This record gives sequence, structure tokens and C-alpha cells, in this order.
Amino acid sequence: MIGLVTAMRLRKFIAIGLLAGISAAQATAQDTETTAFRRAVEMPSQRALEKVQRDPETELGPFTTDGCSGGISGGWSIASIRFPSFAEAHMENPPWEDCCVTHDQSYHSAGGDLGAEASFEARLLADNKLMMCVRNSQAERENALYLLYGMSPEDVDFAYDAIAKAMFLSVRFGGSPCSGLPWRWGYGYPGCFFD
Repeated sequence: MIGLVTAMRLRKFIAIGLLAGISAAQATAQDTETTAFRRAVEMPSQRALEKVQRDPETELGPFTTDGCSGGISGGWSIASIRFPSFAEAHMENPPWEDCCVTHDQSYHSAGGDLGAEASFEARLLADNKLMMCVRNSQAERENALYLLYGMSPEDVDFAYDAIAKAMFLSVRFGGSPCSGLPWRWGYGYPGCFFD
């Protein structure tokens, strides 16, 4: 059984995820307006990425991944080493890490040479697939979580939904092309800049 301190930390993590999930649910309710706004903001960087992709001198670099970005995989690994009971209960890597690696594959190549409009749609699709994959990863762990924490099925559903929505918002916010960040859309291409 996991210790009291670890259980309290887990509850704090879930509470933070829930707050992020509430924000995500509000954004989803305004989906059409949100997508139009995202498109308007993102299109200059998508056009700049398209120029880089179409440059005959440009080569796509080798694929790399850090698992789940933003310190999720790294923090999970540290927690597993520091707290053996955490690793025993929750494995050494996040249960949704395969979802993140698949997402990184889409981000690496920016969905291929699609053009700016299609690239925007491909990124949105990749981010939605990540959210659904994380959400669906609950099925593999739900019985263990029910037993481990005494959580109701509804609580586990709510927590996974919040985590998935928080990850969606994170990649939408931090993954724009031409941002200079190592996890940006099209990170396998050389950096790009837009006016």
C-alpha cells in the first residue's frame, strides 16, 4: 500500500488536473470560436513552416522523443526511483507514454509537407488523438486504481478526463510551429521565423 504522504501528493496532482480539465471543458464548449481564434493566431507560423518544408535545401532531422514532454515522463521516472511504492503501483513510465510518442511522431514531421492550412488541421487532429489516447488509457489501469485508492469508477473517469484535457491544452498552447521550442510542431525541421 502506498504511504500517506504519497497519497496526499496524488490527490493534489489530481486536484490540479481537475482544475485544468474544467478550463478545458469550458474551451471545448466554445469549440467553433476557439478553433477560429487558434487558426488566426497560428497561420503566420504555419506559413513560415511551409516555406522551410518546401525549401529544397531543407532536410527532416532524425526522429527523437522525450516520451511525454513538459517533465511528465522525466518527473514520473524520478518519482519511480525515489518512491519504490509509486513505481510498484504506477509503473516506471506514465501509462499513457505510448500516446505521447505517437504524438511526437506527428509533431516531428509536422504531418508531412501539407501546406499551411492542412498542416493546421493535421496538428489539431494529432492533439485531439493525444487527448483521446490518454483518456482511453484509463481502461488498462482503472481496476488497479479503484483498488489502490478506493476511488469510485466515476472519480477515476473524472481524473483521466481532466488529465487528457490538460495535456490537450498544454500541447495546443506550447506546440505551435516556429516557436523555437524543442517540442514544437515540425521540430524535425530547422527553425523558422515569421513576420
